[in-house]
Amino acid sequence: MRPLNLLLATATALIMPLAVQAQSPSIPAAIFTDSPADTVHPAGMAVLHIPSHGVEINAIVYTPSGAGPHRTIVICHGLPGNEKNLDLAQAARRFGWNAVTFNYRGSWGSPGHYSFANDLEDADAVLAYLEGPANAAKLGIDTKHIVLAGHSLGGWVTTQTAAHHPELEGAILISAADMALAASQPRDKVVGLMKENMESLNGTPEGIADNAIATVRAHTFTSAVPGLTKLPLLVLTSNDGLAPNAEALAKAVQSAGNSQVTVVHADTDHGWSDRRIFLEAAVLNWLQKLP
Repeated sequence: MRPLNLLLATATALIMPLAVQAQSPSIPAAIFTDSPADTVHPAGMAVLHIPSHGVEINAIVYTPSGAGPHRTIVICHGLPGNEKNLDLAQAARRFGWNAVTFNYRGSWGSPGHYSFANDLEDADAVLAYLEGPANAAKLGIDTKHIVLAGHSLGGWVTTQTAAHHPELEGAILISAADMALAASQPRDKVVGLMKENMESLNGTPEGIADNAIATVRAHTFTSAVPGLTKLPLLVLTSNDGLAPNAEALAKAVQSAGNSQVTVVHADTDHGWSDRRIFLEAAVLNWLQKLP
């Protein structure tokens, strides 16, 4: 996964960053201990095909052992999605949560053409699918307790989506990248970003860049603030150059009246390559504190 810090270097936050937590979190047992076997309600995994704007995108739900319904975390991957945080999904399942991962249209085998704008529509489609009564009953989803999480571009998707889904229980940003700022750079830089991130994406760097420039420049972190003022928010940052913008978002949300914002920084790279346990622990500990 290639960090976006070079592209966004000229669009860093203009306010001082928040004081953030940096200490190592306590390690929940779910990170290193298998769940008890339940022969009546065993853990499982199901492939999902979720309708989104005329096609069905690919998704997976990891279901925990025990009688449901269960709380659910939905994880949005980044650009292009080489790191899908499946270890986090597995840890969440051992923690007793459903964990859903999905591939946006035009990525990793999901049909359709890839674009940043489609990413936002697909996240909405996933939530609509999971919250539908029939699907929720079938998959054992407690629709009153759904958390949306996202890494890198997925963090941007999470900000924009959570801002108009007040029914969510919370949102998690992992090394979030403000893709509206990326799309606001000169065209050659946006095309260059896409040339470096075309693995398993359906489209051309030029076409995806031009669509991003035309459609998502207004969807900034700042634009999401009014919709995030009542939502518990976990902001996880790393040493990838993106932390100032994520911390600025957290501060703006706090200033708008949200007292449920937690910011945690880790001394690691954009993919959290040497802090995977730290990442899982920070997320699970935060989930545990939700009402």
